[in-house]
Amino acid sequence: MFKNLVKSYKFMLEPQERVAEVLFGLIMVLAITGSLRVASAGPEDIHTMLVSALGCNLAWGIIDSVLYLLARLAEKSRNRTTYIAVRRTTNLQEAHDLISDALPRVVASVLQPAELETIRQRLMQQPEPPKCARLNWADWWCAKGVFLLVFLSTFPVVLPFMFMHNAILAMRISNGIAITMLFITGAAYGRCMDRSPWGFGIAMVVLGLAMVALTMALGG
Repeated sequence: MFKNLVKSYKFMLEPQERVAEVLFGLIMVLAITGSLRVASAGPEDIHTMLVSALGCNLAWGIIDSVLYLLARLAEKSRNRTTYIAVRRTTNLQEAHDLISDALPRVVASVLQPAELETIRQRLMQQPEPPKCARLNWADWWCAKGVFLLVFLSTFPVVLPFMFMHNAILAMRISNGIAITMLFITGAAYGRCMDRSPWGFGIAMVVLGLAMVALTMALGG
């Protein structure tokens, strides 16, 4: 059970997917905090901004976790369909093609027909698949992790407004935290891609700020 949970979290934390979610959360909260006119902002304005920022990312965290569950269900349905098709066909070449299509291309390209046949025979020895694809507890647990990942990425950016009365200083610190988080996110992504962490970190900062500016310019 523990091993399955670890594997599920590795799937949930796939860098190219989750970095985009953290980036989107940061962009949303930066667009909201950036709309605050700090020179004339009062306590009510700051409170409204905080509620908007937290509420926006709360909603997106829920939506993203639901989309994650739908994606997992779709993937399980595709796997079940392939599994049934391989077991039911009497054409060996068709079965081998189905198995190859289900594997990553780089893996399928090096498998010989005898190896594909071994996989087919092992699949034939497995029990019958369930009547329909279902989500398990690990999927729901990971969906919770997706929600927390998106929602908690908001807090470091809005914390200065919670504890500081000087709106201008709070805005500067908030922007500094956001830029730091963008850099760390980009650097982590670059390291996972075997690329320069510094280069990807700087690129992520530029990309994030550009997208925030675009979002604000379009009234988002």
